[in-house]
Amino acid sequence: MHNPATLSLRSLIKRFGAVTATDDLSLKVAAGELHAIIGPNGAGKSTLIAQIAGELPSTSGDVLLDGQSVTALNAPARSLLGLARSFQITSLCNGFTARANVALAAQAHAGHSFRFWRSAANDSALLAAADAALAKVGLAARAETLAGALAHGEQRQLELAIALATRPRMLMLDEPMAGMSKEDSARMTDLLASLKKTCTILLVEHDMDAVFALADRVSVLVYGRCIATGTPSEIRESASVRQAYLGEDAEATT
Repeated sequence: MHNPATLSLRSLIKRFGAVTATDDLSLKVAAGELHAIIGPNGAGKSTLIAQIAGELPSTSGDVLLDGQSVTALNAPARSLLGLARSFQITSLCNGFTARANVALAAQAHAGHSFRFWRSAANDSALLAAADAALAKVGLAARAETLAGALAHGEQRQLELAIALATRPRMLMLDEPMAGMSKEDSARMTDLLASLKKTCTILLVEHDMDAVFALADRVSVLVYGRCIATGTPSEIRESASVRQAYLGEDAEATT
C-alpha cells in the first residue's frame, strides 16, 4: 500500500444551472485520517465526492493531492495517483466471480490492455492481488462465488475489495452501510477501522453510530457549504449542527 495522501479542497464550486450544489467549499483531509462528511438531504455530499474523484468537473476551485493540483485530471488519471472510490449503489459484474471482479480492477489499474477476463485469469500476480484484497475484507471463502449470488452486505464488502485492489492512497466511500443489516454494518465498521491504518479515508455516511465510532474528524455540509468541522465530540456538542442535521431523521443522499 502506498503512503496515505493529503487532500486539500480550495473554494470548490459546482453549479447546475441556477442551483449551487457545492458552494465555495474549502477543506483539508490529513494523511491517514478518516474524515466523515455528513449533512441533510440536498447538502451536496455525493456531488462533492464526484468532484474530488474527477467524475464531475467543478465550476471553479481546486483539488490538491499532497499539495499538487489534480483539478485538470480526469477520473482515471486521479485513480492512478491513488484516489479510489466506492459508490452508494453497488455496481458489480454479477456474472463474474468475486475474484474475477477484483482481478479485473487490479488489471485496469495496472494499465494492462483490457483483453477480457481470460488474460486476468491467467495472471498469477493479478490473482494474488485479488485474493489479498478479498482476504482483507473478509471474503476469502467467497472468492469463487458469483458476485450476483452474494448477499447485499457481502456485495458491499466486494466493492470495497475492488477499490483496495487499486492500491489507493485515499479511499472515498459513499454510503458503504446503505441497506445493510445491523450485523453487516458492525462488520463494515470494524473493517473500516482496520483500513484507517493504511490509507486516508473520506466517508459519506448516514449511520451516525458508525460515523462517530470511526471518524477522526467530521465535516457538516448544508446546501453545499461546510458549516462545521471538528472531532466527533465537538460536532455532537454543536447546537448549529444538531439543528441542521443530527436532530433530524436520516434521509437519502444527494
